[in-house]
Amino acid sequence: MKQTIISLLMLLLPLIANAEAVEIDGIYYNLINKAKQAEVTENPNKYTGNVVIPSSVVFNGVTYSVTSIGDKVFWYCHDLTSVTIPNSVTSIGKYAFYRCSGLTSVTIPNSITSIGNSAFSDCHSLTSVIIPNSITSIEEWTFYDCNGLTSVTIPNSITSIGAQAFQGCSGLTSVIIPNSVVSIGDNAFRDCRALTSISIPNSVASIGSSAF
Repeated sequence: MKQTIISLLMLLLPLIANAEAVEIDGIYYNLINKAKQAEVTENPNKYTGNVVIPSSVVFNGVTYSVTSIGDKVFWYCHDLTSVTIPNSVTSIGKYAFYRCSGLTSVTIPNSITSIGNSAFSDCHSLTSVIIPNSITSIEEWTFYDCNGLTSVTIPNSITSIGAQAFQGCSGLTSVIIPNSVVSIGDNAFRDCRALTSISIPNSVASIGSSAF
């Protein structure tokens, strides 16, 4: 057992050694030296205002492609108003924008293939969201309690809508669920009190309890 643990540590050491957190032009990154990739990470002083994430950064003469937004990067950044995400980014982590109460707009490019659960929970100032057709599922709690959200565009690429995904979106007035969706989780649209129109296609084989 001891030898196995040592072997695992030896395998992990190169990965640990190749990760480095740095601040470049006001944005913090974890740099993965071997892959020449950068992941946006938390700002210890919180991000504010309008944040434009570049597609690449240069550190010590080396260019890194910005490919991901990590978990909890912008959470509780109450003074953050907008974020522009470049086409180089492919993933948004869990709780990435959790409780960004001042966030009014976010541009999600078609390069994004995954958005973690609770990514936009409690973003009360967010009024509209266009989910790109590169996304295949809306995870649980993704837009929970976004009570300022009035419209959302769900593309034909989506196959599942997770539990509590839009629960508490009290300003949402209409939703069109595409034919690609086969499952809707528990409480997915619960407490969407302004919702007057919703179209559920025949493709939906599973609807959770209190989904609407």
